[in-house]
Amino acid sequence: MEQAIVAGGCFWCTEAVFKDVIGVSEVESGYIGGETANPTYKEVCSGRTGHAEGVRVTFDPKRISLGEIYDVFLGTHDPTQLNRQGNDVGTQYRSAIFPLSADQGEEAEAAIDRWNAENGKMAVTTIEGLDGDAQVHAWYPAEDYHQEYWQGEGQRNPYCQATIPPKIMKLRKSFQKYVKEGV
Repeated sequence: MEQAIVAGGCFWCTEAVFKDVIGVSEVESGYIGGETANPTYKEVCSGRTGHAEGVRVTFDPKRISLGEIYDVFLGTHDPTQLNRQGNDVGTQYRSAIFPLSADQGEEAEAAIDRWNAENGKMAVTTIEGLDGDAQVHAWYPAEDYHQEYWQGEGQRNPYCQATIPPKIMKLRKSFQKYVKEGV
């Protein structure tokens, strides 16, 4: 199993997408890329910690490659929006990839290049921590109530009802071969 960490706006939305992807065994919502140790949701939402809302995806590279994980990530949110996704505004909602190795960094660069070429636009997605800065890669799991949010509370949350289904539909339409059977 391998892991990848990405941030594409609200972590509830990104988590919901990756829960439906083949080869993905776990998706954990959390905070990454900031300066405060053990930040809370309220602190991250203030935009003052420097963290992004992200997800740590655990996947089987025999079933889906890291490049494909990054392709799904870039294709199911808007990587052209700087420090926002829809109504969520602030650096905590930035589009970013946090490679865990130099190889992952190269894969991230290639995925962004593919997305730019295929879409005729320029993604503002950042690749953070390539210089080996351990602080950038400090991962802090979000509070328990954020984990698997869409499967529980999110089904009753109007924000989630408006934002998550279009992302899941985009996954099913644009990345059909990566969708788990029965979802």
